[in-house]
Amino acid sequence: MPVKTTYRENISVALNSIRGNRLRTSLTALIIAIGIMALVGILTAISGIRDSTNNAFAGLGANSFTIHNRGSGLNFGQGGHAKAFPAITYQQASRFKSTFKLPSVVCLKLDVTGTAIAKYKGIKTNPNINVTGSDENYVPTSGHKLAFGRNFSAAELAEGQNVVMIGDEIKTKLFKGEDPINKAVLIGDTRFRIVGVFEAKGSGGMGGFGGDKFCVIPVLKARQIVATTDPSFTITVMVSDAGALDETEGEATSLFRNVRDLNIANPNNFEIFRSDKIQKELSGNLDNVTYGGFAIGAITLIGAAIGLMNIMLVSVTERTREIGLRKAIGATPAIIRKQFLIEAIVICLIGGVLGVILGMAIGNLVVILTKGTFIIPWLWITIALIVCTLIGLLSGFYPAKKAAKLDPVEALRYE
Repeated sequence: MPVKTTYRENISVALNSIRGNRLRTSLTALIIAIGIMALVGILTAISGIRDSTNNAFAGLGANSFTIHNRGSGLNFGQGGHAKAFPAITYQQASRFKSTFKLPSVVCLKLDVTGTAIAKYKGIKTNPNINVTGSDENYVPTSGHKLAFGRNFSAAELAEGQNVVMIGDEIKTKLFKGEDPINKAVLIGDTRFRIVGVFEAKGSGGMGGFGGDKFCVIPVLKARQIVATTDPSFTITVMVSDAGALDETEGEATSLFRNVRDLNIANPNNFEIFRSDKIQKELSGNLDNVTYGGFAIGAITLIGAAIGLMNIMLVSVTERTREIGLRKAIGATPAIIRKQFLIEAIVICLIGGVLGVILGMAIGNLVVILTKGTFIIPWLWITIALIVCTLIGLLSGFYPAKKAAKLDPVEALRYE
């Protein structure tokens, strides 16, 4: 008998057997589908979240670091509070910027408030507007781009003029289709003229973790209106080549120690926060979730494999006379063995395909809810189908072997 015909007939017999035991097959396939759904769903969601996170941090500028007077305060499950050091003064920040010689872009910033209200012609925002003072390098170092308008001019920065660049959400809330450029807007108690509007980033925007509810004013103006008597500036340094980041950070540390008048015996009284630190922390946490997804999927699939083996053994017992009849008319043990193996694999693949579809749907729902984009995880789909085939082979091997060893005469006598 030709090999192709044998496989075709075995597949046909397997499908007929599956159709004849719909309830049992459906329950087994459903168990497998749940395991694959957990595996593919979790891994799809993680892949989407990882891509979204990488894109967000790429916008921040992965080749940058920021000098603060305190830690980032972002402790992933470790507890504790960020240690605070003496404030970084404007004079210290300016001296660093003017004397740092390595190829880089240096930006000075001062956080004024995170609870400002912006008003225009009787319309006002909620009290959740972030106001930041900065210099001409805010745009290239922040990851934000101007949708229209312009950056601050040298004169506006030098004189601390009342000009502002606003986020897209402020524009949408206050101007409703009107061109905001050169319009006067009240931010807090101060009137500013709008010179630029940033592109929308959405709620996932990483610039100050404020989405599009922010505005930027000249750093000297920020010094005048900030509420605290001893404000602390931050310094962001961005390099064009990732390979130079470590060297640049080391040089910046050495220079800022001199700016802060620290001798060799004194520890640093400032913190340097790299923009890829959070990314690495998040990546490590996502890896742990991935391992958890593998564990959940593996446990479910082991249970499904045991259930499938049990069903196949029951099937061998119920079809003993059929097996004896097939052997009596010429079926070899190899053909019988293939028939039951193919049947087990087909059941697994039915469950696998269903699990892949459900897993992709659930995983992408999570991705979309986290502002990510729809993805098709071809690698995990391929792995899932290969796993289903292996489960079918392993679960069906013993029942198939048992069926192949049945004596045809004894099988025909079986009641």
